[in-house]
Amino acid sequence: MLSLFAAFIFSTWMFEGRTHHFIEETLVKDANTIIEAYQSNPSAELGSFVQSFSGLSLYSIQLYNKEGAPLLEDKEPMHVQQSHIKQVLGGSIARTLDTETHGLPMVGVPFTVKGDPYALFLTLDKNTVEEEQENMPWIHALYILVLFIGSFLILIAARYVVNPITRLTEATKKMAKGTFDFTTLPTNRRDEIGQLSVSFHDMAKELAKLDQMRQDFVSSVSHEIQSPLTSISGFSKALKQKQMSDESRLRYLTIIEEESERLSRLGQNLLQLSYLQQEKHPLKAAAYRLDEQLRRVVITLEPLWTVKEINMDVDLEAITVHADKDQLDQVWINLLSNAIKFTAPHGTIRIQSIGKAHQNIVSITDSGIGIPEEELVHIFKPFHKVDKARSSSVKGNGLGLSIVKQIVEMHNGEIQVSSSLGSGTTFTVTLPREN
Repeated sequence: MLSLFAAFIFSTWMFEGRTHHFIEETLVKDANTIIEAYQSNPSAELGSFVQSFSGLSLYSIQLYNKEGAPLLEDKEPMHVQQSHIKQVLGGSIARTLDTETHGLPMVGVPFTVKGDPYALFLTLDKNTVEEEQENMPWIHALYILVLFIGSFLILIAARYVVNPITRLTEATKKMAKGTFDFTTLPTNRRDEIGQLSVSFHDMAKELAKLDQMRQDFVSSVSHEIQSPLTSISGFSKALKQKQMSDESRLRYLTIIEEESERLSRLGQNLLQLSYLQQEKHPLKAAAYRLDEQLRRVVITLEPLWTVKEINMDVDLEAITVHADKDQLDQVWINLLSNAIKFTAPHGTIRIQSIGKAHQNIVSITDSGIGIPEEELVHIFKPFHKVDKARSSSVKGNGLGLSIVKQIVEMHNGEIQVSSSLGSGTTFTVTLPREN
C-alpha cells in the first residue's frame, strides 16, 4: 500500500511537471507565431492586432510596452511581476507561474517594433482551465479507484505468495519438534516456491529416515549392552551363594569374563565407527603388496579355520596398492572371520585377488549357510544381524561389516555382496588402482 501510494504521488508529480513544460513550450511557440504574423503585416496597429488573437484562442494575452504598461484590455487581469516584464523587455524569455490562477504556466516573449521593445505574455484562459478543473474530481476519483483496485490485486497476489511460505514456516517449527510428516505443502506449484516445497518435503523424508535410523541405532546399542549386563548381573548374584561347587563357580566366572569382553568389543567398535565417520578422518596411506597382506591374514586366522578343518583356496596375483595398511588389515580380518564363522566344518573358503587396468579386486567366497536375498540390502547397516533372534551361539555385535564398508569407501572403493541361502556368500572389494 505504501509503495502504491508513493508511486501515485511520484507519478502525479512527474506528470504535472511534464505537463507544465509542454504547456510552456506550446505558449512560447504560439507567442512566436503571433509575432511572426504581425511582422508579416507591419502596417497593422499593434494593439488591435494582438487583441484580436486574445478573443480567438484558449489563451489570455497581454502586451507590455517599454515602460512596462499593459496595452491590451483583459477580461481577466494577468498577474505579471515587474521583474519578469523587465526581463522580457531586456530580450530574454520569461517562464513563470500565475500564482493567482492556481499556478498556471505563463511565458513572456520579447519582440521589437520600429526599434521599440515589447513584451508579449501568454497564459491559459482562466475560464477554460476552470472548465477542465470541474472534471478533475472525476480524474482523481479514477486515480483513487485504480489505487484501491491495484492494492487489492497486490494483496491477493501477496497472499498467494505468502501463504505457502507461512505453511513452510509452520512445517519448519514442527520439524524442529521432531515431526517429519508433511502432506499439506504446495508441492504441485511450478514456481520457485513449489521447488522450495519439493526440496523441503524431500529433506523432511530424509530427516525422517535419519531419525528412524537413530532410534534403531539407540535401540540396538541398548539391546547389545543390556544383554551382557543382564548375564553379568545374574551370574554375579549367583556367585554370592555359599553352597556352590568349584566347577559351577568357574563356569560362572568364565561367562562373566566373556560377557565383559563382549562389552569391551562393543565399546571399541562403536568408537572406531564414530572415528571413521568423521569427515576429516586422515588416511595413513603407503604403498605395499596387497597379496602378501592377504596371505598374512590367512596365517593369522589359521587357528580358527584349522579347528573346523576348512579348506583354504588362495589364488592371489602380485598387486601393489597405495592404502592405509592397518585399516585394510581390519577389512580382510573381518571378512575372513565372518566367512570362517558361518562356514560349516570341512567347508571351503576361496580368496582371490585380481589386478586390472584401473582397479584391484579382492573376493572372499565361502561355502557357508548363505544370506537370504531380502537381507542383502541391510547387511552393512550397524547392528544388523541376519539371525533375528540375535543368537549368542554366533558371537558378534553387527558392527563389523559397517566398519568394513566405511573403510572401503574412505579408500574410494566399493564393497558388494552376493549370496544365496544354503550355498555360500561372496564379498567383493574393489579398490582404485594408482597409475
